[in-house]
Parts: sequence; C-alpha cells; structure tokens
Amino acid sequence: MRPGLREPFPFRHSIVNQPRKKPDPTVRVAVLIVVAVLIVIGTLFYNAIRGKLEYDRERRAAQDVSASAAIRAGPAAVPASQ
Repeated sequence: MRPGLREPFPFRHSIVNQPRKKPDPTVRVAVLIVVAVLIVIGTLFYNAIRGKLEYDRERRAAQDVSASAAIRAGPAAVPASQ
C-alpha cells in the first residue's frame, strides 16, 4: 500500500461501484419537441414548394392555350392599317 492512500488502487472501486445515471426525462421531451417542430417546418416547406410548382404548371398551360389561340387566329386578329 502506498503512503497516504487508504487503498492501493483508489480508482478501482469508484468506476465499478458508481450507480448508473438515470436519463433525464426533460431531455427526451425536448428532443421530441424539436423533432416535431422540424417535421412541421418540413411539411410546410414541402406543401409550399408543391403548391408553387402546381401554380406555375397551371399558368404555363394557360399561357400555352392563349398563345396557340393567337397563332391560330393569325393575321385576322391584327387590324389592317391603311
């Protein structure tokens, strides 16, 4: 035994006999809340992007219809200038 120490290996019992720390339930709740908020934000972004793409697709289709109608009408749609 070394002088000044009660045990020859003072750390041997402290590591083995430490009680396990119970996980803090507030950490679990905080993680759950953060995950839920991230899911909500992701859903909002997904719906916004999908809605914008659908809106752009509808606008493009309406412009194509009006452009094709103007082409079909041809010179009759343009008034004659004299």
